[in-house]
Amino acid sequence: MTHPRTAAGTLVALDVDGTLLTYDGVVSDEVRGCLASLRDAGAHVVLATGRGVRSAVPVAQDLGITSGWVVCSNGAVTARLDPSLPGGYEVTSTITFDPEPALRLLQMELPDALFAVEDLGHGFKVSRAFPENELTGDQTVVPFDDLVAEPATRVVVRDPGSTPEEFHALVERVGLHQVSYAVGWSAWLDLTPGGVSKASALEEVRRALGVEPFATVAVGDGGNDVEMLRWAARGVAMGHASEHVRLAADEVTGSIDDDGAVAVLRSIGR
Repeated sequence: MTHPRTAAGTLVALDVDGTLLTYDGVVSDEVRGCLASLRDAGAHVVLATGRGVRSAVPVAQDLGITSGWVVCSNGAVTARLDPSLPGGYEVTSTITFDPEPALRLLQMELPDALFAVEDLGHGFKVSRAFPENELTGDQTVVPFDDLVAEPATRVVVRDPGSTPEEFHALVERVGLHQVSYAVGWSAWLDLTPGGVSKASALEEVRRALGVEPFATVAVGDGGNDVEMLRWAARGVAMGHASEHVRLAADEVTGSIDDDGAVAVLRSIGR
């Protein structure tokens, strides 16, 4: 395995929830220190998250990342960070898809499920309110026909009565076409435009920054990180990740409870 020879010029792509942040939203002082050291050494630290831009940018800013790039909505939205801009960022890339075929199919299969369509820069339009803290930004309840009326960057399906295994089986059975999907820890399904992932957005960022392919590192823990871990020259899965995610990585570090990202961040360029 080829590792970056130096932190300078390395693209370090980091998932947020379950990788840098605990599930209670806490970031350790060690993680903060490592990120500051990497930035000072000239690394390009890029958050790559399923969160929408409205939620992702404040996390980046809180971590001291105020310039550069952030990949949001599982790759469907990319923003450039700049403290001189209103809100500290501008959206530079948005990729959408028609959510209607997939959502109507899933509504028939999962009549009790909750559906959410990202409302870029605001939050989500939802069929019914999601449980507290499960979605970031505002939630606006709208009729189902309104949910599917416009192109979307990201769709979330949440079925409290199902399991992740049942979601996987459902996706295989119905054959969701023209979309990319990732099943979460709970009965949670993320849909994004076909061919779009954190990896596809990060590749665009890598090219824009002029970073060599070998000088890429990625750390993540979820099903939506699999493509990113395979894309990076050094893909690292968190220790608590599912077997599917760990198998996609070059190596496995400690869990979020062990602050596993710290060991990886400290090793970059050494």
